[in-house]
Amino acid sequence: MAFKAPAPSASSAASSSKLTLATPLISSFRPSKVFSTPDYISAPASPSAPPHHFTSLSFDDAGSHCVTSSTDESIHLYDTRTGRHQKVLHSKKYGVDLVTFTHRSSTVLYASTKGDDTIRYHSLHDNRYIQYFRGHEKRVTILQMNPVDDTFLSGAVDESVKVWDLRSPTPQGSTPIHGHPCLSYDPSGQVFALSISERRSILLYDARKFSDSPFLTISMDDDAYLSRFSMPPRQPVITSLSFSPSSSSGHLLVGTAGDQHYVVDSYSGAYAWRLVGHKGLETIQRRPADEEEEKSSPSSKPSAASLAESGSSGQELTWTPDGKYVLAGSADGSILVWQIPDKDTQPQSAPGEMGRSSPEKMATLHPAARLEGHAGPVRALGFSPRTALLASAGDALAFWLPTNTEGTRTGSV
Repeated sequence: MAFKAPAPSASSAASSSKLTLATPLISSFRPSKVFSTPDYISAPASPSAPPHHFTSLSFDDAGSHCVTSSTDESIHLYDTRTGRHQKVLHSKKYGVDLVTFTHRSSTVLYASTKGDDTIRYHSLHDNRYIQYFRGHEKRVTILQMNPVDDTFLSGAVDESVKVWDLRSPTPQGSTPIHGHPCLSYDPSGQVFALSISERRSILLYDARKFSDSPFLTISMDDDAYLSRFSMPPRQPVITSLSFSPSSSSGHLLVGTAGDQHYVVDSYSGAYAWRLVGHKGLETIQRRPADEEEEKSSPSSKPSAASLAESGSSGQELTWTPDGKYVLAGSADGSILVWQIPDKDTQPQSAPGEMGRSSPEKMATLHPAARLEGHAGPVRALGFSPRTALLASAGDALAFWLPTNTEGTRTGSV
């Protein structure tokens, strides 16, 4: 299949047909350009070592570029307008993970994987470091840019969360936590969510009052459903948080390493939907010690720290730009698509004290579509914020385009 690029930016979108994302259109997505691992990622130094793979990906604000990180300690830049690989940069001394664009298409942030736990602010244009952000004492497992300014959040397995400004190497705020954190800004950049898997809770903070207590706590309790599969119920590890791009919906996506993801109402703390039908990535991230523990105790689960250390970043989930669909990669290589109902049809599970609602009233959503064509587990997934382009990464990187009609191949969303 020849690669035909989507509209490159908002400025050129006026000359392209606008697309309304609907289930038939998303169901027609197929890999249009594949960057296979042997051609773009080096082989392991030892023949007995597992093969390298892509670990994270990020689109710039215009959706015209995509950047990836991989376990061979390299950063790759792609032009999504042409489907071409532009350049590769190496970080052999410190490793690289969680690469993410800032608000400039020429600069990225990424986490170190060895040497130290510094966050690096890097120029793709001339391959130089602009700033170093030091302060974490163990591996950084989450980086989140503020959607409206140059601040960002970081969390690490040293059980700390920090807020930074790109212009300063010193943290603007820091707080200790008891557990492994996941973080996400809401579309306004004024609120951020913090999950602590060990506490099975999500805390919502005013981003301008980082040191204050959370204004809402959502307790994640799905024991009634999970007890169908094991007893005691095996609670999945929370690996990601993501607010819907549609700020009016108030939906917050809670990704896990298991076979369930969740959507909750960030305004009230009420449960909304349980997403099922995929195979969680914890099945490919288990270490031998985890497997032995599970044999002896079926209700056990991998620790959040072990998942973080093995690279389970939770990046296999993404919203569509309109916030109407959630896409998630599966360990079996498929990509599942769930259509999220409008807020008017949200289950009425009124929250109680501290944002707790009745999990028995949470509705289970099954996939509206399943996309096939990605080779191996889908470890990272991203939807271009401006165009009808999907990217999936793992053992290979693939760009996906809708193919049901020729006219839809060049549309913007």
